[in-house]
Amino acid sequence: MVQIRGLAYVVVETTDIAAWRNVGENVLGMSVLETAGGLALKMDERAQRILALRGNANRYLATGWEVGGQGDFDRALEQLARSDIQFHIGTSAEAASRKVRQLVWFLDPSGNRQELVWGFKSDFSRFVSPQGVGRFVTGALGMGHTVLPAPSFDETYAFYKEILGFGLADILVHNPAGGPGQRIYFLHCGNGRHHSLALFEGEVPAGCVHLMVEVESMDEIGRAYDRMLRHGAKLMCTLGRHVNDEMISFYFATPSGFAMEFGYGGRVIDWENHVAFESTAVSLWGHDFSVGFG
Repeated sequence: MVQIRGLAYVVVETTDIAAWRNVGENVLGMSVLETAGGLALKMDERAQRILALRGNANRYLATGWEVGGQGDFDRALEQLARSDIQFHIGTSAEAASRKVRQLVWFLDPSGNRQELVWGFKSDFSRFVSPQGVGRFVTGALGMGHTVLPAPSFDETYAFYKEILGFGLADILVHNPAGGPGQRIYFLHCGNGRHHSLALFEGEVPAGCVHLMVEVESMDEIGRAYDRMLRHGAKLMCTLGRHVNDEMISFYFATPSGFAMEFGYGGRVIDWENHVAFESTAVSLWGHDFSVGFG
């Protein structure tokens, strides 16, 4: 089974690169650098965590997952081959654009592009936020979490569980306006973050429901909320606290068509003593998603 350490990066496409610079610098408070084909958003000692590429559409392109080293990478290739998963070794240009030593990519059963990488490249320059954000919560926990569409839900969940080694943290059944329930499975990998991936049982045109990044204090949440209003980003969900990972957060729209969750206070789990559960509410308080449709 593949041993994934955490979420390494995401790749997005945009028709409006200036809008991503605005969101990256002025709302998220990340440093933004020009790179081949677009922008690199930096949030810690790594060269980039979000790669925004110029393109003809606004969408989420790929999720990058990190393994510990070349040995783990080679064993992952063997696992993919044994499981009859069609995969592609990344070109040197692709690896260079992701700032990694090696890359392999493949599609999950719902068509989401996944990339496994090892050997991130960085000069380890200190992260300096243009908005004074002291630190994002990354390191051993990975860059955050992502929520991906899984219309082929059972096959997709089995793929992540049986081949990529993800474990189930908890379950939510989304039941909008009394309609048919849509499952959301929250999955963890080789770190203590409550979930690094969630699978949503449905189609999402942008290719992602939301991406989450985390900061170290509630004040940083308030400051980011103010910056969102000041710099014209659209609020998608009000401030609230989730039931499952206990994250205090709000959501706003990105230029690539999916939402960004900006959070604080997420649980770090001892998986040896965790009991999976199904929650029947999204949040303990707040998180009004209806504002995103206004």
